[in-house]
Amino acid sequence: MAVGLAGRRARRRTAAGGGSAERDHLTSVGGLAALSLDALSSVAYGPEAIVVVLAAAGVGAIGAMLPITLVIVGLLAVLVVSYGQVIAVHPDGGGAYAVAKTDLGRTVSLLAAASLVVDYVLTVAVSLAAGAASLGSAFPSLEHHLLAAGLIGLVVLTAVNLRGLAESARVLMAPTAIFVVAILTVIVVGLVRGHPLTVVGRFEPVHATEALGVVLVLKAFAAGCSALTGVEAIANGVPTFREPRVRRAQTTELMLGGLLGVMLIGLSVLVHRDHLLPRGDVTLLAQLTAGAVGTGWLYTAINIVVTLVLGLAANTSFGGLPVLMSLLARDNRLPHLFGLRAEHPVYRYGVVALALLAGLLLVIVGADTNRLIPLFAIGVFIGFTISQVGLVVHWARTRPPRWLPRAAVNGTGAVLTAGATIIFLASKFTEGAWIVVVAIPLMIVLFARIERYYKAVGVELGIGQTPPPPVVGGRSLVIVPVGDVNRLAAHALQAALALGDDVVAVTVAVDAASGATFRATWERWNPGVRLDVLDSPKRAVVRPIVDYVNAAAAAGRQVAVLIPEVEPRRRRYQLLHNQRGLALATVLRAQTDVVVCTLPLRLNAEARRGRRG
Repeated sequence: MAVGLAGRRARRRTAAGGGSAERDHLTSVGGLAALSLDALSSVAYGPEAIVVVLAAAGVGAIGAMLPITLVIVGLLAVLVVSYGQVIAVHPDGGGAYAVAKTDLGRTVSLLAAASLVVDYVLTVAVSLAAGAASLGSAFPSLEHHLLAAGLIGLVVLTAVNLRGLAESARVLMAPTAIFVVAILTVIVVGLVRGHPLTVVGRFEPVHATEALGVVLVLKAFAAGCSALTGVEAIANGVPTFREPRVRRAQTTELMLGGLLGVMLIGLSVLVHRDHLLPRGDVTLLAQLTAGAVGTGWLYTAINIVVTLVLGLAANTSFGGLPVLMSLLARDNRLPHLFGLRAEHPVYRYGVVALALLAGLLLVIVGADTNRLIPLFAIGVFIGFTISQVGLVVHWARTRPPRWLPRAAVNGTGAVLTAGATIIFLASKFTEGAWIVVVAIPLMIVLFARIERYYKAVGVELGIGQTPPPPVVGGRSLVIVPVGDVNRLAAHALQAALALGDDVVAVTVAVDAASGATFRATWERWNPGVRLDVLDSPKRAVVRPIVDYVNAAAAAGRQVAVLIPEVEPRRRRYQLLHNQRGLALATVLRAQTDVVVCTLPLRLNAEARRGRRG
């Protein structure tokens, strides 16, 4: 009975600990806020991108807006179903990269990884630049400080995500809910009203420059597909969800698809009904908002919410890219430090790397959204296509029940996303898309070089092979550099005597007199350890010790160098102490094969012991 009670208590403690860990992961609603804001906020620029292209054919061409949007929403449905399958097949995350690595081979997986990294970095830069531009429109005094506003937003997002993705989801949940409610309010009120209440913005005459043909419709379709960026982020971040991870991630993907599809269709119906065209000083979404609710306080509030959410949409990348980088590190295609997780859990090195890359891009383009848009969406559509093709190969190879309809859905999606990628590249190549065409191959080369390096290191270390047993050699030698007879030297010698068979202390003398003085002091102390005094007329300290160590190692003995260091009570005092120990350790590690150890003497611990004594 007692054993059973103890077992139940232990299980409760385990469950409580697991629950605490699970609180650092995402629920389905939390995942919608943390990983879907990029896709949801795209309604602020996706429909407008279609209208801008169609306007080149005149007012009558706006009639094609709704059919194009319906095709895009159909593609969205295919992608949602497809990524739901990706989540089930690859629950460790990685999205298109995981699919390509399993089903399409090494080269295609590198292409998928490079395209996703480019897309995530651009997502952060575009979202923050768009948010800063909207802020400048609402507050003209900030017009000349858009870069500073974007960088401040980047710092805030980075700080929040360093505390953990679940923490960022809690911060973003309210803005996400308010944004969705605001957009749905504009749609419902606008449809019920039946006509625009107010017209805002400066009128700009429309001059038809080309006919409404297949090419223009395809361009409008490709431009509108920018509203689909971010759909893949949930599949990339499956490990960040609570258990059951697969079901929660799939639920979040469905919620995203439903909300985004409803908002895109609703806004497009309003644009189609009212034949809206681009106007000066306002966005298309601002026109729709004014037409539904007027230009009072609600209009201002909705525009502020849109501005905030556009800036916060960058958080999607902070949820997806660090997980992807951890998978690349696990596959030896990025430095292994990107696979390290903090306690929360969060891949902090991935978060910091994303912030630095996005910040550099913002500085280069001066937070100008128009210079970033031509680069946007290409990477993610490459990932879309790879993911769809990979799933077709997966179904054809495994042939589970009802595999043929699944393959047909994925194949249709692959054709549509590949077509959108080609159209986007062709229409935006001279406007800056060529940068992505250059950047992606360079990243593939980088991943391949890192992988080659780790492979060579693995061969040299004999990873995967059983090494021969260690050979028991002669007596070991521990060398202790000392600079004075004090508590630090005593601390180091005591540790050295516990480590090796033979211990020798070495000191550097700049002249014969100082060397004789130090030897006399040492003999009076008489610690029972031999002292070797190294002459250094040039007053060098590191080189004589390195030469001494090399000479000892050349004799065939196992040599260890124990370097004592003072560790001050406060880190800010570190610069006040001699850094020769650090310099010596660095040179020894670079130029010798001996064991190099540093031994701290913590001043705060010594002070506490002194007070207690």
